[in-house]
Amino acid sequence: MNNITDSQKTIDLVTRTLNKRYAAEYRFKLYGLAAMTIGLACVVLLFISIIFSGTSALWQTRLRLDIDLSVEVIDPDNQKSLEVIGEADYAGLIRDALFKLFPEVTNKQQKRALSGLVSAGAEFELRDLVLAAPELIGTQHSVWILAHSNVDMLLKGYIDQQIVETERKIDDQTIAWINQLVATNRVAQHFNRDFFINGDSRDPELAGIGGAILGSFYTLLIALILSFPIGIMAAIYLEEFAPVNFITYLIEVNINNLAAVPSIVFGLLGLAVFINFFGMPRSAPLVGGLVLSLLTLPTIIIASRAALKAVPTSIREAALGIGASKMQAIFYHVLPLAMPGMLTGAIIGMARALGETAPLLMIGMVAFIVDLPQGILDPATVLPVQIFLWADSPERGFVEKTSAAIMVLLGFLILMNTIAVILRNRFERRW
Repeated sequence: MNNITDSQKTIDLVTRTLNKRYAAEYRFKLYGLAAMTIGLACVVLLFISIIFSGTSALWQTRLRLDIDLSVEVIDPDNQKSLEVIGEADYAGLIRDALFKLFPEVTNKQQKRALSGLVSAGAEFELRDLVLAAPELIGTQHSVWILAHSNVDMLLKGYIDQQIVETERKIDDQTIAWINQLVATNRVAQHFNRDFFINGDSRDPELAGIGGAILGSFYTLLIALILSFPIGIMAAIYLEEFAPVNFITYLIEVNINNLAAVPSIVFGLLGLAVFINFFGMPRSAPLVGGLVLSLLTLPTIIIASRAALKAVPTSIREAALGIGASKMQAIFYHVLPLAMPGMLTGAIIGMARALGETAPLLMIGMVAFIVDLPQGILDPATVLPVQIFLWADSPERGFVEKTSAAIMVLLGFLILMNTIAVILRNRFERRW
């Protein structure tokens, strides 16, 4: 009887203990699910905020003006010289077209304000149009002219018309002119192609990320050319050929430590060595690529060594058993099997390099660059630095440009990580 009672007590005790363990496990799952939900919600909110703020930058306000492309102004000697045509007073032609729409504007100050409806770069767009089609000279042509950033911000709703006139950038008279243009169907939103092909500018409506994209491309190209082969060779040597001694151990420890060093330290190293000691040009993609190659080398070496370790020892032994040398076994049998993991590590390293700002600030790639870089020695900037510069600008027009540039940068990062995942899943071997 006592044995039955003791057994029942034991069973009850085990049952209560199991119930507590199951309850604790269930709570832990709930905590994990809640943490994952909160994290995903924060990421989704961040993306929604960026997209909501940056999508408007993909559209730019333009004004339709009937411009009299006068021969007397553009080509007075009628020689069809491109040099003469290119130096004509196109700003005056645009002003004349505006004044014809508002003949009641006679005051000099009002005329200056009316001329401010169009962008400072509108005259260059009109010049390029005439140079591309000289047959337009002597005709009246309807042209969509780029509007000033303040006009663009007003029509996009970023400038509140209800606040006091002295507290906004556009006065009531200018708003009346804009409303009149809207009523006569002379205002429209066009796709902002210039955002992707222009360099930086002091005027928000003219600023673009074309120079930053080219600078990022040249910089990452230099970093990849240098870091990928060096990283793979270093990983092969350390994993397959290096003797096990104190020096090898010291090298491995330093590589692991370098992977965790703050990126600005590499910028200081690049400033001291590449610029101050070797005299390389500041703000050049060549120097930026050298700095980023130092930054990504530890990541590539660690990922490549992990990929080599994942290849079974039997592959090496089988190659050696049929008469291959150790070099042949590594390069003809082990390396092809480890290459997908190495490529994944390289792409992840390049993705990290694409998003770096601090080391490039130290070597001068924070400069204001208007012209598109034509090579690795020309002054350039990169996307993260361009975002940093625009985010620090007080102009309201740069806010949407900043968000749009972040969207482009995130798009590149997502693309690179997606490629890394596809390569890993497509070519990775399970042993």
